[in-house]
Amino acid sequence: MASNFRSYIWDPLLIVCQIVLMQCIYYSFLGLWMAGVDSLVQSSKSLDQIFSYEVLGFATMQGRLSMMAFILNSLTCAVGLWFFIRRGKQCLDFTVTVHFFHMIGCWIYNSHLPSALSWWLVNVACMALMAVIGEYLCMRTELRAIPVNSGPKSNL
Repeated sequence: MASNFRSYIWDPLLIVCQIVLMQCIYYSFLGLWMAGVDSLVQSSKSLDQIFSYEVLGFATMQGRLSMMAFILNSLTCAVGLWFFIRRGKQCLDFTVTVHFFHMIGCWIYNSHLPSALSWWLVNVACMALMAVIGEYLCMRTELRAIPVNSGPKSNL
């Protein structure tokens, strides 16, 4: 007799909705973090900060602050994984999917694949942070103790 504890039913509509939700979380919170960075240095807001390869760099203060916004966004998205995905086994999948679609968006925006080493380093670091922290949070929730004595006591 097979146990159906935590059985997983493949639901493509749920998966697509979760992917769209995670993309929305990624870009909305990245926009908020970038707005916070822009308010610190009083710089102009543009889509280049999110999609351009040249903005992320170690040489300028704006580049370092943009990197900080991307790293803070990965922490925010890890919390999004915890709230909406809820499965530690799926955190890496959704993290790679979010960053893959971001790379496709950057490719379309710039008309060529990323060539800046700093862009690759930041995105790989953000991917690792988002996956590891999201998985940690989900696993903590999954491994909570299940209360055994939750029902009324009976004296037999």
